[in-house]
Amino acid sequence: MKRWLTTGLTLAAIAAVCVTVVAATHHLTAGRIAENRLAFLESRLAPALGTVDYDTRPAADAITLMPPHGLPGNEPATIYRVYRDRQPAAALFAVSARNGYAGPIRVLVGIDAAGAITGVRILEHEETPGLGDGIEASRGDWVEQFPGRSLGDPPVESWSVRADGGRFDQLTGATITPRAVVGAIRDTLVYFEANKDTVFSRPGSSE
Repeated sequence: MKRWLTTGLTLAAIAAVCVTVVAATHHLTAGRIAENRLAFLESRLAPALGTVDYDTRPAADAITLMPPHGLPGNEPATIYRVYRDRQPAAALFAVSARNGYAGPIRVLVGIDAAGAITGVRILEHEETPGLGDGIEASRGDWVEQFPGRSLGDPPVESWSVRADGGRFDQLTGATITPRAVVGAIRDTLVYFEANKDTVFSRPGSSE
């Protein structure tokens, strides 16, 4: 009996030491892990900001809107804001293009304070490899036709692919995918135009 008691106490002591070590390790590394996650997120956001000059961290200033929110898609939409000298510089909208060929397409749309697109990136999709996946920046330059454009350039009625009478290129062999993305970008611009002050407002501001 004494032998079993000694063994039990020994195992309990070892377990306690292990728990302490794990807790200490977590405490020491939690900050670094959080910072690495933040840095990874910002590395995905940065390309859609283009040449915007800002002095805040986009991942550290985000708001999430639950549907219905007026932005493309039926999923929650996240808006990342950046500022320069405390003045609005740009906003990044993570929205969903609903009518992709294989399902919703998660799109990141950057818009500067004047309403011009700073960049577009595709965050997630299930489109056909070799066709619809040409919307990815790593697969081609299709998304590079948007920076600098706005609701007035071209007019809102021309914010569609050429196959539908609009100003934007589709992809060879694929029209549904780019049609969905262009529509989502247009609708995001429309939302920004109508809600600019709300997009950039901060808690405690007078806006």
